[in-house]
Amino acid sequence: MSTSTSCFGIWIRRSIAAGSALLFAALCVAPSGLLAADDLEKVLAAEEKTTTASAESQKRIDKVVDDTDRLVTDYRSALTQIDSLRTYNAQLDKLVAFQEAEQGSLREQIENVTVIGRQVTPLMLRMIDALGTFVELDVPVRIEERRKRVTELQELVDRADVTDAEKYRRILEAYQIENEYGRTVEAYQGELTTGGNVRTVDFLSFGRVVLIYMTLDGEQLGRWNQQTRAWEELPSQYRSEVRKGMRMARKQMAPDLVRLPVPAPVEAR
Repeated sequence: MSTSTSCFGIWIRRSIAAGSALLFAALCVAPSGLLAADDLEKVLAAEEKTTTASAESQKRIDKVVDDTDRLVTDYRSALTQIDSLRTYNAQLDKLVAFQEAEQGSLREQIENVTVIGRQVTPLMLRMIDALGTFVELDVPVRIEERRKRVTELQELVDRADVTDAEKYRRILEAYQIENEYGRTVEAYQGELTTGGNVRTVDFLSFGRVVLIYMTLDGEQLGRWNQQTRAWEELPSQYRSEVRKGMRMARKQMAPDLVRLPVPAPVEAR
């Protein structure tokens, strides 16, 4: 042993939360003898304090690492959301542009509808007037029903709660009904006014060619003369033919030839 201070190394292994650390305690022994016991305790206490501080530091480091990982994850999630929002905003820009174009088109259509409405209304009024005139000048097949239809159209065209499209549709429908009268065969009951007297009779019409009436008792027959615009009596010899025609019109018998007086054709002017 030399004359200088001799040191004896003592290795103490201790386990801490963050891993394993080696604690080295150097016991220095002077030539005169060992260190005092209280000095050894101080060294051990200092080393214990250092070990504890190291463990706390490791915990803080671990927490920082965890927080950093969480922030990185949040950052990546935010980048993904930003990318999605950019895509969504781009799509919204397209939708907004399309809607703006649609608004422009709708404004133009509204302006055109206003102009068309101003043009259609006089047209509808003329069509109703022409229809009313036609009904009064035509063969009086279902005359009261047709007059009522014209009156309803005149009232309809003045209503603000009905669109022009619906008004126009109803007018065209009335024209179609009038067109059907010219190619149908029908028998129906109605009121006939002759000589100031009103009575219920049976009517038989073959389009607009022939319109005949027969009283309910079958005793009187008459034909509408379009040229004189008056009713004229028919001989009783047509009674059976008229009844036959009525049964055919009511689908009570199969179609057959019917002999009825037909007005002579008139040269068109």
